[in-house]
Order: sequence, then structure tokens, then C-alpha cells
Amino acid sequence: MRLDASGKVSLDHIYTAPDPRTYFQVLRPLGYRVPQLAKPWFDKIVREYRETEHVAVPHVLDIGCSYGINAALLKYDTTMDELYARYDGSGPASRAGLLERDRDLARSRRPAHPLRFTGLDASTSALAYAREAGFLDATVDADLEANDPTPAQRDLLAGTDLVISTGCIGYVTERTLTRVVRAQDGRLPWMAHFVLRMFPFDPVEKALAELGYRTVRVDEVFKQRRFAGPQEQRGVLDGMAAAGIDTSGLEEDGWLYAQLYLSRPQHVQPS
Repeated sequence: MRLDASGKVSLDHIYTAPDPRTYFQVLRPLGYRVPQLAKPWFDKIVREYRETEHVAVPHVLDIGCSYGINAALLKYDTTMDELYARYDGSGPASRAGLLERDRDLARSRRPAHPLRFTGLDASTSALAYAREAGFLDATVDADLEANDPTPAQRDLLAGTDLVISTGCIGYVTERTLTRVVRAQDGRLPWMAHFVLRMFPFDPVEKALAELGYRTVRVDEVFKQRRFAGPQEQRGVLDGMAAAGIDTSGLEEDGWLYAQLYLSRPQHVQPS
């Protein structure tokens, strides 16, 4: 088992396959569930944004979108259980067959919400699949930690109403979020980020405050997935202990946990 610098097991390979089967088949035994737990919160924020800003079809940017999981859950009202079964290896054997089946899903289901979804990720193959399947309407293949968006990428990011993520913060930092906001030419999209407790959100919150945001942390905690084994759990617990984070009753019991941070422009009253 290879651990990354944070103490987590490295799962880089599941994000670079040409289709989502490896992603779901590796994560299913670990009980990965945070997108499902995030879904009702994202639904709520979409409704609030639509009503407050009078936008009929909000433009959602999913940072670290991989194969368009959040888009599939929100646009087509799928569930994680449905997606796990969909990519368990018993269906079409080829990428082309999987794509055709997923296009049928996108065509046959009336969107649960009229949304436009753009995915931002550094995995070209995951983005390509999500776009071809119809989960994502547009994709931005970029590392905004290292680079400013190109003019073409800036055009795709412009007009974002909501920025969401389910687990990438910690690897993605305030550098990416600042570049996303600056691509809006003065507009401040609302944000909702599910962040593992092992990663501090303070630098992100500070950077967003300087841009004109107020951030609220939701009291609830959310299971992300089980630890891949004792070695990963020990690595994460050691890092959290060094940071002074109490893991009793949470990570000590075998699960990674996330917290939800909601960031809105300062003039918007928190709900």
C-alpha cells in the first residue's frame, strides 16, 4: 500500500482509466458515499440560488469532478448504489458500449434539475468520458493549482453560479478557487465544499473572505469512505493528532469524515 504525503492511500489510478469501472469497483468495497450524502445539500443550495438570484438554469462548476458523478446524481437523479451496479463489470465490456448505455440514461431521464454542469479536473480521460456520456455539458482540463486558466478555459469558467466539490479540497487549495473566482469578472458564485476533516479549511476561508465571501461550516459530519487498511488509518490518525484534531468516535472508528463549508457573497444572508 502506497500512502501519499497526507497519509492517505494513493488511488491515482482510478481517476485515469478510460471509463468509470475501475473507479467504482475500487471504491465500492470501501463504502465510498460522500457524493450521495452531498446530494440533498446540493439540491437545497441549487433551489436557494435559483430563488434568490432568479436564475432558471444555474451553471454549476464541479471541481475534481472525475467521471461526472455529482452531475449524474443531480441532473438525472441517480444514486451511488445505482452507479455501483452500473459499473460492476456485468454490463457492456467495451468503453463504447458503456458510453452508449450512459447516453441512453441521459436521454431517457428528464433532468431532476435544469442545470448546466462544467467539470474541472486534471484527468483527461475521466473528463472525456463524462462529457461523451452526457453527464457534463463542458469540461476544463486544467491544473489551476499551478497555472492560470487559458483564455479558452476562462471562457468556460465564466458565468459560474455555483462551485461544488466532494473531497478534492486539501489537494486543491485556495489557489484554484481564487483563479475560478477571478474568471467571473466581478461576480461571486456561491460555493459548497465537502472537505475531509484531516485538511484545514482556514487558508481557503481566509482567501475567500478577501474576495468578499462569508463562510459557514455545517455542524454535521459526513462519512466519506472506510480506510483502505490499518496502515492508511494509522497514517491519517498520526497526521490529525499532530494537527491537534480529536478523532475519537470518528476516524478512530475506521472511517474518513468530511465537513461541509458553505461560502456565499457577504451580502447574501445565510439560510
